[in-house]
Amino acid sequence: MNILWSDRKRWLGLPLTFTKYSLSEDRLFQETGLFTLKEEEVLLYRVSDISLTRTLGQRLFGVGTVCVMSSDKTCPHLDLVNVKNPKEVKEMVFEKVEAAKLARRMRTTEILDDDLDGIDDHDGDHDCDHQH
Repeated sequence: MNILWSDRKRWLGLPLTFTKYSLSEDRLFQETGLFTLKEEEVLLYRVSDISLTRTLGQRLFGVGTVCVMSSDKTCPHLDLVNVKNPKEVKEMVFEKVEAAKLARRMRTTEILDDDLDGIDDHDGDHDCDHQH
């Protein structure tokens, strides 16, 4: 597997946490934990929305949070919290999502139909174990 980007969740701009993020051609990964490792992954073709949040504190330390929404059943919301160069990361994820969808020849209706499958599956809370 070819990793295109990787970073850690940062604290005061420094990579001092045990949360790691990485991006390959077709998946986005989050690995958390020190003694017990947990890995979440989202297939890029399932991503439906990407957004960027940068608080004042995050801007001061040159980091931000890239929020990735998907139709993935186990992890519909994956936040890349306090990553360095968040605008570039968001754009890289966007480009890889579009490439993954083109490779699968997905149409908008396929994505919408897939999203409608899980409408009643959640109550607005995020299912992933991510920390801010």
